[in-house]
Amino acid sequence: MNYEVIFVVLPRGTADNVMSLAKKSGAKGGTVLLARGTGAEEAKTFFGLTVEEAKEILFVLTEKQETDRILDAIIEAANLKRPGSGIAFVLDARKTVGLISQSQL
Repeated sequence: MNYEVIFVVLPRGTADNVMSLAKKSGAKGGTVLLARGTGAEEAKTFFGLTVEEAKEILFVLTEKQETDRILDAIIEAANLKRPGSGIAFVLDARKTVGLISQSQL
């Protein structure tokens, strides 16, 4: 099978909802990593303390024929067409190891 990985960078606290809606569109699951942004804008301060932008990175391994449907659900769920709400991109997963196929269940 051919796989792709959908990567989504989101504001902290939003990945679970986005993943839930991606599952309704056929995603089998995903992984959420905590991160912080280092965007071009100047760091925000609050009472003299630097506040870093907290992020979550969601990645979802998909079969190529399902990627567009799942990505569309993610774009809608995360409101990614609105500037500043996050970004998403897709990469080929050239080699995969450790996956369980439906025939093995």
